[in-house]
Amino acid sequence: MTNISKAPLELVAGFLPLLDCALLVAAREKGFAQAEGVELNLLRDLSWAAVRDRLAIGGLDAAQTPAPLPIATSLGLGSLKVDMIAPMALGLGGNAITVSNTIANAMSAHQTLDGDPAHTGESLKKTLEHRRKQGLPQAIFAVVHPFSSHNYELRYWLAACGIAPDDDVQVVVLPPPFLPEALASGQIDGYCVGEPWNSIALARGIGQIVTTKARIWPASIEKVLSLRADMDSRKPQSIARLVRALSNASQWCGEAANIEELAALLAKPAYLDMPSKHLLPGLTGRLPMVYGVSRELDFLNLGPDATYPWRQQAIWLYAQMVRWGQAQFSGEDLARAPSVFRPDLYEAATGDGPPACDPLTPPFDGRSFDQAAIQDYLANANADDARPNQPDA
Repeated sequence: MTNISKAPLELVAGFLPLLDCALLVAAREKGFAQAEGVELNLLRDLSWAAVRDRLAIGGLDAAQTPAPLPIATSLGLGSLKVDMIAPMALGLGGNAITVSNTIANAMSAHQTLDGDPAHTGESLKKTLEHRRKQGLPQAIFAVVHPFSSHNYELRYWLAACGIAPDDDVQVVVLPPPFLPEALASGQIDGYCVGEPWNSIALARGIGQIVTTKARIWPASIEKVLSLRADMDSRKPQSIARLVRALSNASQWCGEAANIEELAALLAKPAYLDMPSKHLLPGLTGRLPMVYGVSRELDFLNLGPDATYPWRQQAIWLYAQMVRWGQAQFSGEDLARAPSVFRPDLYEAATGDGPPACDPLTPPFDGRSFDQAAIQDYLANANADDARPNQPDA
């Protein structure tokens, strides 16, 4: 629906150079924001901590953020306590785990790597055990922020495969664009990040992609549209207009016929600033896995069925915060965490209800999650490893 009669509304949204900034870019470049009477200005940043801080102090009106970040900020975890809301998701999946060639070669010596999380996890465990017996330094894996799905999916994968995070490996934080160089220089041995920074490592010949988020946590939420909770009072109707623009952008981004044009838009200097050939693997789902053995067919979903902000997923993310020692469980926080996700605002803006899918598809190890029995889940989780003590990025 076109709303050009509305008074122009200027909004500044922050993003990082990743494929899943696509909805913001398409909303601006393809006129979906303008059709809603929104002048959408996009500000590229380097780290999620910087995006979070700009948003918290009012330097941004909105931002693409990892899904756990507005929950953590609203709970006062890791930084300023500021009430945030997430009225829509910006995509599902989109991350992968990349390791150095040295680690990949060692993993391949144990078994053929096919991208399956259980198989690759088993070979990594044997590789780390062999390194330990040889007296080699502990392997270092990087994630993009302590309160990111990257951190939780890496830890979940490791723990489910018998590798203790912060004990058998060290987990550190680095901004996404820095990860390939850190891998190339030998400062880290692997990382979990969104595209295109996995494909970049492969293109540079410095690493191999061993598994993906879509295989660890199928259909799991990745990025969300984050705003301060007082946004609509400061700029009335801003949330509804922005959500509608991004929802229409998701319709366009979700069409296979538009992938090459989307890659060209994202490749522009203002956005990802790199050749579109590095963006197409993640956008098409034809992501080369370790040594080309396997290809991921369901890697990143930017379509309209990937934009609903399920509160069940917010509870899952809160459970991971508690599991990994970032938060103490409390009934108050358990109630607060899902309230950050706002399906009511999404439905009011778009007129769409929840898609017909399971928002909590079991992870690769088959362990189900009952949001009504979160304490039982936590009690049974293999969370006895050393707790994270990560500096903020």
